Amino acid sequence: MNYRRVATVARTDLRQLAQAKDFWVPMSLLGSAFFIVVPTILLLSITTIGDVDVVDQMAQALEVLPDSAMAQVANVNPQGQTGYALAVFLFAPVAVIVPLTISTAVGASAIVGERERGTGEFLAHSPASAREIYLGKLLASIIPGYFTVAVGFTVYSVIVNLLVGPDVGGWFFPTREWWILMLWVVPPFLAMTLSVVLRLSARVKSTAAAQQASGLVTLPLIMVAYSQSTGALFGAGSASLIIGCVAWAIAILGLVRGMRSVSRGRLLGVADEM
Repeated sequence: MNYRRVATVARTDLRQLAQAKDFWVPMSLLGSAFFIVVPTILLLSITTIGDVDVVDQMAQALEVLPDSAMAQVANVNPQGQTGYALAVFLFAPVAVIVPLTISTAVGASAIVGERERGTGEFLAHSPASAREIYLGKLLASIIPGYFTVAVGFTVYSVIVNLLVGPDVGGWFFPTREWWILMLWVVPPFLAMTLSVVLRLSARVKSTAAAQQASGLVTLPLIMVAYSQSTGALFGAGSASLIIGCVAWAIAILGLVRGMRSVSRGRLLGVADEM
C-alpha cells in the first residue's frame, strides 16, 4: 500500500471539487443554514423573549429529558433551560445529516464520474492499485463533509455560548456528550454510508443513476445515524461508546468489502454493470 498514491488520488479529486462552484456553493449554503442561520434565529428568539408563559410552557415540556440532562440546569431560569435543551439536544442530528448529505453527493460521482469525464482509462492505467484508488476516493468523499461539519460545529459552539451561556452560568458547549458524538460516533456512520455509496458508484453507468441509487440506499442509514446519535446524547457516556464501537465494526467491514468493488475494469467501464 502506497499512501502517497492514495493522497494523490484524493488531492486530485478535492482540487476538481474546489473548482466546481455549482457543488460547493449550495453545500456551503446548506451548512450555513443548519449550523448558523436556523440556530441563531431560534436561540436568539428564546433567550430574548423573556420570562413569559411561552417559555414556561416550553420549559415544562423539557421534563421528558433525562434526569442527568436536567440536573445540569436545575437552578437555571426557564429560558435558560429551554435554550440549553435546544442547543444540546434539538440540533444534534444536524451534526450527522449535513456531513452525510455532502459526502454522499461527492461519493456518488467518485468513480462513475471518472468514466463520464473520460479520465477513467487514465486512472485505470496509473501506478495506483485498485485498493489505493478506492481509499483515495473514500478520503476525498469524507473530507468535504467532515470539514463542513467541523467549521459549522465551531461556529455553532460560539453562537450557543454567546446566546445561551449567560443564562446557564457561562460557556458550557461543547458538552462531553457532543465531543463523543463528533469524534467517535459520527465518523463511523460517515464511513459506513460511503462504503455503500462508492460501491454503487463503481457499478452504475451514470452519475445521475448513482445519485438516485445512493439516495435510496443511504436514507435508511441517515435515519439510523440520526436516531443513534440522538440516543448517544440522551444516554450515558457508556452508551455512546458502545454505539460508536458497533458503528466502527460495521463501517470497517463495509469498507473492506467495498474495496473489492473497485477494479480497473470498472474504471474503464468494461466490467459488468449493475
